[in-house]
Amino acid sequence: MLTKAQISRLRSLREKKPRETAGLYVVENPKVVGELLAAGVAFAELYAASTWDGPARFARTPVSPEEMARISHLPTPSSVFAVGKISRPTLPAGGLARGLTLALDGIQDPGNVGTLIRVADWFAFDRVVLSPDCADLFSQKVINASMGSFARVKIHTADLPETLVAATVPVLGCDLGGDDVHKLPPLRDAVVVIGGEGRGLSPGVRAAVSRFVTIPRYGGAESLNAAVAAAIVCDNLRRAFPR
Repeated sequence: MLTKAQISRLRSLREKKPRETAGLYVVENPKVVGELLAAGVAFAELYAASTWDGPARFARTPVSPEEMARISHLPTPSSVFAVGKISRPTLPAGGLARGLTLALDGIQDPGNVGTLIRVADWFAFDRVVLSPDCADLFSQKVINASMGSFARVKIHTADLPETLVAATVPVLGCDLGGDDVHKLPPLRDAVVVIGGEGRGLSPGVRAAVSRFVTIPRYGGAESLNAAVAAAIVCDNLRRAFPR
C-alpha cells in the first residue's frame, strides 16, 4: 500500500512549482502512456490498476482503485499513473542553422502547445522552440494533446528574440498582413513562428522575422486557430522537400 507521504508527493505534482522542484512530471492517459513507452520513454515510476492493459515487460507498482483515486490529478481516475523525469535540453549554438523549426511565441493554451508539437512531428520538423511564457511543457494537458510526439520531437525553451536574431535561415512569421504562404519559394531550412491567437507575435519576435506570411482567407472568419494555421504553413514548406 502507498504511504501518506507517497500519496501527498504524487498529488503535489499537479502543480508546476512542485514539478519543477522535484524534476518530475505526470501522465495518466493510458493511450498517451502507451505512446510514450513505445517511443522509448523510461518512466521513473509507474503505478497501475489491475485494469491497465499496458505491456507486461514494464515494471509497475500495483495500486487499488481507491489508491489511484487518491493520487490521480483527474476528476475520473485513470488506470495508470506514470511519473517521468523532466529534461530541458539546451538549444546548441547555431541550433537553427539547418533544418525546419517550429517556434511558439507566447502560446499559453496547453492544448494548442501540445497540438503544435504534434504538428511538428507530423511534418517531421527538426525541432520545436518554446518561448518561456508558453504553457508549461510538462503539464498533463500539453503532454496529452501532443500524444507520443512529446517524446519524438526535440523540444527546447529559449529566449525567442535572441534566438531568432542569431538564426542564419529565413524566419517566417505568421501574420494576417503577410505574404501569401502559397507563393513561398522552396525552403529546405527555415523557422516558422506562430504567436498567440489573441496578441499575435510579440514585438521582439516581430523584429527578428525576415518575412511575414499569411493563409489566404476566402470566408468571414476573423482568424484561424494557432495549430491549424501552423499546420497549413508547415504543409506548404514540406511539399517542396518531402524529406
